[in-house]
Amino acid sequence: MGVAKIAVSLDSELVHELDMLVRERKFSSRSQAIQKAVADSLARRRRSRLARECAKLDKRAEQKMANEDVGLEKETWPEY
Repeated sequence: MGVAKIAVSLDSELVHELDMLVRERKFSSRSQAIQKAVADSLARRRRSRLARECAKLDKRAEQKMANEDVGLEKETWPEY
């Protein structure tokens, strides 16, 4: 995967905190710290969307479908 350069404007206090993280060697650069923060934020967003979608499922209907599929599988298994 390639890397793209972008320009980001940050509040001066955030820049100060970011620079402290780099000085403390938590990150090798501002870019690395920002990249990690964005990646973490996007990952949390994906997980929360999955949780919202899963909450919409009818647990009884899902269990019924799962049980029906298991029954079908048994019939198609070869004899040993």
